Amino acid sequence: MPRPVTLFTGQWADLPLEKLAPLAKRMGYDGVELACWGDHFEVDKALSSKGYVRDKWDLLRASGLSCHAVSSHLVGQAVCDLIDERHRSILPPDVWGDGKPEGVRRRAARKMISTAKAARRFFDARPGAKPAAGLPAVVNGFTGSSIWHSIYAFPPTSQEYWERGFQDFSRRWGPILEAFEGCNVNFGLEVHPTEIAFDTASARRAIDAVKGHRRFGFNYDPSHLGYQGVDYVKFIRAFGSRIFHVHMKDVWWGHGDGSAGVFGGHTSFGDPGRCWDFRSLGHGDIKFEDIIVALNDVGYRGPLSVEWEDIRMDRVHGATEAAAFVRRVDFPPSTTAFDSAFDKKNQ
Repeated sequence: MPRPVTLFTGQWADLPLEKLAPLAKRMGYDGVELACWGDHFEVDKALSSKGYVRDKWDLLRASGLSCHAVSSHLVGQAVCDLIDERHRSILPPDVWGDGKPEGVRRRAARKMISTAKAARRFFDARPGAKPAAGLPAVVNGFTGSSIWHSIYAFPPTSQEYWERGFQDFSRRWGPILEAFEGCNVNFGLEVHPTEIAFDTASARRAIDAVKGHRRFGFNYDPSHLGYQGVDYVKFIRAFGSRIFHVHMKDVWWGHGDGSAGVFGGHTSFGDPGRCWDFRSLGHGDIKFEDIIVALNDVGYRGPLSVEWEDIRMDRVHGATEAAAFVRRVDFPPSTTAFDSAFDKKNQ
């Protein structure tokens, strides 16, 4: 069976799901990865009303769509971050509260636990679902980081300083992961600058910090690795069993005029001076065939979810093109050795 091609709805939250769902189908998608903002997946409503999750499935089915994951990047970001005024614009009012940083972090942690419970209820309500089968649900997201601001080691930064950041992550996310365990839900961190894990080395350290908790894994996205110089195919092979979900997103690097480097120069996306920018699938520098080969090798059979971002291109044009691109580049693994037919017993 081909992997489902889905659309991450996070960049489309300006559209109500009742309008986005039929559009996603017209653009060529099999399903969606529902963002926990806009009206796409409302955690509190999912927990308070069984009718809400049934209605959500009915809405998706009316457009011929499936769903394989929900995503809570915005709330997850606040769990470990050093909170400032930027967070207010992305957080629900009940998480922001009075804006006092420690209270925000604690409320964000509680909301992530609620998200696991809501996801479990949602996926158990899927038409034809068999909860007893024990398949884990997936919640993707961010973790935030108390040490991201120290990414460049000046003033001189000791390993002890960074270790305190990983221990802060462990302390705050340990109870969340235990709640995910209780709900049979996996958490997929999108490895990303500003998170506790932003490359392969920090991803290993994050796993160690939570003592290899089986519910902690990754929402693999090559676009955040390639421009940093991280081997994004090697990442798959390093963490194959912990890849719970996959984002298909492209990026280019080395296309700027040399005035802004990998840290961005405080320029905005689309600035021609930038070293790197996100691109619509097939228009960047990511080698997706290498990714598909590696995903096949590690046994990943989940969805390929398009996270569409390209400030230079109309999004409906780009997302339509992206769905077709994923179908062209994906292929199933072989079930037999190509030269087995040479053996007479197989003829």
